[in-house]
Amino acid sequence: MQQEYINRINKVLIYIDEHLETDLSLETVANIAFYSPFHFHRLFKAITGEPLNTYIIRKRIERSAMMLIHNTDYSIAEIAIKFGFKNDSTFSRTFKKLYGQSPTEFRKSNLGNLSKIGKEGSKIGKVEFITEEYICNINNLKNWIKMNAKIEILEMPKMNLAYVTQIGKTGIEDAFLRILKWATPNGILTKSETHVCRVFHDSFKVTDADKVRMSIGILSVHNLEVDNNVGLSNIEKGKHIVGHFVIEQKEFEKAWDSLFIWMNENGYKKSDRFPLEIYYNNYNEHPEKKCIVDLCIPIE
Repeated sequence: MQQEYINRINKVLIYIDEHLETDLSLETVANIAFYSPFHFHRLFKAITGEPLNTYIIRKRIERSAMMLIHNTDYSIAEIAIKFGFKNDSTFSRTFKKLYGQSPTEFRKSNLGNLSKIGKEGSKIGKVEFITEEYICNINNLKNWIKMNAKIEILEMPKMNLAYVTQIGKTGIEDAFLRILKWATPNGILTKSETHVCRVFHDSFKVTDADKVRMSIGILSVHNLEVDNNVGLSNIEKGKHIVGHFVIEQKEFEKAWDSLFIWMNENGYKKSDRFPLEIYYNNYNEHPEKKCIVDLCIPIE
């Protein structure tokens, strides 16, 4: 029964991600899960740790923060309207409550500052300004990625995703073990073009670490059949910046930071789709304990 609850909430989380610009009333969202509004409201908070309305507002503000950074051709008023805020003042007040800055201040302080923005631990709205130290760090990352990655622009096909939902950093390893426990006996990982992956529905740069939602799962061009313990979704066909890395676990953050800087330096814009990691080995079996991994940023 508990897994049935989780499966229904997973459907709701996907629906919310895809419909942040529309009406997301309690009644509308509860219908997606086939629960009464009263029962759904309590269940949603129990599983996600947040009331529905708080979750939706946070997601809208975080998505708007990403647009402020990556889509400078959109005005603040246009972003406010896009995510359902009735006026600039309501949007600014709500945004400042989460980030400690107005949207204007946030955009100005993070302009081009892709590796230092947003959340760090429990700090909210960390303000970073372009300093000599920052410029030095950017140059170091640019040099590092030249030495440690092969980068391509690829049109990735539509792929099926069997997954478990993971919220926050605590429990990530258990989530990987759960999906492997499901996939291995079924021989799924022996199929061609089938790999373990992690999809980021939130960014650690704009979302508190304990609220970041990830799908940890199996990505395949083949059809996948799941049971009650595993969700089923897909990754839409689209253009991606793909960085091919062989790195230690501690280098993942550096790899992501440097790849986003590469994106910015080369004039690409991130799309509304979700970044992901695709794994090609078990790092425990690598002689240097390194991960062979692709980091993928969806672009317009």
